[in-house]
Amino acid sequence: MIENILWISVALMLICSIMPKKYNIRKLAGSAGWIFFSIHWFYQPLHYMEIQDYFNVALVITVGIICLIIAYTMIKEYRFPDMTGIGNSMDVTSMATSATALGSLFYFPFAQMDFLNTWLIGTVTENTLWVLHALSYPAEMTAWNKIGMNGYKVEIILACTAIESIALFIGLIASVSAPFKKVAAAFLASVPVIYILNIGRDVFVIIAYAEQWFGPNSFEIAHHTIAKIGSGIALFIIAYIVMKILPELIDLIEGVWLLISEYIHKVLDKVAGNN
Repeated sequence: MIENILWISVALMLICSIMPKKYNIRKLAGSAGWIFFSIHWFYQPLHYMEIQDYFNVALVITVGIICLIIAYTMIKEYRFPDMTGIGNSMDVTSMATSATALGSLFYFPFAQMDFLNTWLIGTVTENTLWVLHALSYPAEMTAWNKIGMNGYKVEIILACTAIESIALFIGLIASVSAPFKKVAAAFLASVPVIYILNIGRDVFVIIAYAEQWFGPNSFEIAHHTIAKIGSGIALFIIAYIVMKILPELIDLIEGVWLLISEYIHKVLDKVAGNN
């Protein structure tokens, strides 16, 4: 069921992206796409609560709320076409929709198609094992997606491949109208770097867990805390570099932030008024 919702959301966003701008009904298609997309994100906390990953619980709920804010804004833009792009030379919601559609088209096949899922996870597992051996650690592959060392085993899953972050940057970069050289430079500064850094992250988690660097809770501390903080810092730096190469992305991010902050201020004002 949730897989169907994902593909419906992507299809509606693509319709919005490819439909000529003179047809304002594309805003309704985009809005519907974001609503379906929010359903997907609001479904995710169930999984993360099961594995006690509360950081991602908060993250996916936040993403779901952002989806609804963009959907609401696109409905207003459909009703009042003149408000599109006010205060900015570009259509922020349409650009965000295109970026999301393109990123999703790259990500969802890996998430939903078994042969691609298995290939990607297997490749990351092999690359991680190779690095461990290069560092002279006695790790071994105990299954196609599991690495064992010192009696401890770590399973590599899709979330360990950084495919979400890679898809995000691909969508953002591909949605920008810029010279090919700039787009290529932004791609090289993000996608390969993210993949390599993610292999380093997986290596760190396995070593920290197998060597029990942080005691009985070594995996939780290494994976849920240190690795996530490190990944966040790395993605921030990569995003900064990409935006220096493609300053058009700054306008998109600023525009989305203004939409979110404006909505938050309205909600807070209503709450304050009710009190």
